[in-house]
Amino acid sequence: MSRFDPDVHGAGFPWNHRQWRHQQWSRRQWLARTGGGMGSLALAGMLTERSTAATPAGTGLHFAPRAKRIIHLFMNGGPFQADFFDPKPLLNKHAGQRPREVDFRTENATGGLMAVPSGFRACGSSGLPISELLPELGSCADELCVLRSLHCDNPNHGPALMQMNNGTITPTRPSYGSWLLYGLGAENADLPGYVVLCPGRPVRFAELWSSAFLPGSHQGTYINHSQLDPARMVPNIRNASLSLADQREQLDLLRTLNEAHRAARQGEAALETRIQAMETAFRMQTAAGDAFDLQRETAATRAAYGSTPYANACLLARRLAERGVRCVQVYYGNGQPWDTHRNHNASTANLAKDIDRPTAALLRDLKQRGLLEETLVIWGGEFGRTSTSESGDGRDHNHWGFTMWLAGGGVKGGMAYGATDDFGFRAIADKMHVHDLHATILRLMGIDHQRLTYRHAGRDYRLTDVSGRVVQEIFA
Repeated sequence: MSRFDPDVHGAGFPWNHRQWRHQQWSRRQWLARTGGGMGSLALAGMLTERSTAATPAGTGLHFAPRAKRIIHLFMNGGPFQADFFDPKPLLNKHAGQRPREVDFRTENATGGLMAVPSGFRACGSSGLPISELLPELGSCADELCVLRSLHCDNPNHGPALMQMNNGTITPTRPSYGSWLLYGLGAENADLPGYVVLCPGRPVRFAELWSSAFLPGSHQGTYINHSQLDPARMVPNIRNASLSLADQREQLDLLRTLNEAHRAARQGEAALETRIQAMETAFRMQTAAGDAFDLQRETAATRAAYGSTPYANACLLARRLAERGVRCVQVYYGNGQPWDTHRNHNASTANLAKDIDRPTAALLRDLKQRGLLEETLVIWGGEFGRTSTSESGDGRDHNHWGFTMWLAGGGVKGGMAYGATDDFGFRAIADKMHVHDLHATILRLMGIDHQRLTYRHAGRDYRLTDVSGRVVQEIFA
């Protein structure tokens, strides 16, 4: 069959992939002749240059999994541990003083100890102490496994965010969500396996959910949910000019050309990523409209969560989790809202009020639907804050000791693990590095962190580098 000649055949040739399968054009020639304007190509735009239509590529399960998926509630900016889950009465007793125990290097100059204005109460049948700032979450105390002895390597937002997400303070390493997809694959081929929700842009932005040197199909898909219209959250997902059948014809033709192009050019991993991106985007035309549409929830469910951006993200996270999305990260807000260098107490009270009801609603909703046992919920920031004051009414960054909590997914509820010193400044008992946290999360998901590796640039990489201890003491 002769080559396609637009002067002979005309520019408006049909989109029948069977008719044109054997035309002798290169992929680039074909795209050039068609103007690259296919609706199916536009569908892939929302996935940027990389798709999350992940398939298992790693080692798979090493252990029976306790959890199948993760919802990570990320308080970007860093909450103060003693405000919520790690009561330190000596802070108030010695307010204004600067004991030797807190005289560690921090990012900025700080003054004396700063009192905590809110009290604590014993919650649930376990009696777990939780701040009065979180009355709704306090009713879920028996689901919470509070980790009081976290520490990381750097007190700056960028490096700490990188380490919490990617296991290292430097960029160009895969995020833990990408490692999970690489090792386990996605449960639902019609949706991305790794979704990041934020009504804005957290510090370092897409580096935090990058797949780096892992196959591009494992990168996170960022969704700005500041507007709840699914068409705005997931733009360019539907082609109004063509039917699904017509688009399927286009994709089949394009796949044929891509496969021929790939066969002649071995090693183009990005091409397979683009193929997967278009396939996922095609399937998402129906799946995303359902998953991201909160109007499909009952009025009672919407009321239970509330209507703030964080509340909407929590409800979206539940909808995605129940549809098999492997990892959902919810960043609290644009920038670093929990970065309270000034006016700490008033800001913290407002932030606590905003997260209390939706977080509790998420835990209750997951439990009521039978999802909590297999969904690991994580709460926390990239680090904590100082027990000493900054600028009189603020708190500086503190990476020496901070608190996170886990719920569901095979962990014990109603317990606290580890301890900081009397002033909540530094972890001193059962210390838990971020590498330990990641090793523990992977184990709960059925993965041995030492065996989930990827060969790159002449060496084997893993999420936990050469460290990491699985904290089995918190397992149910």
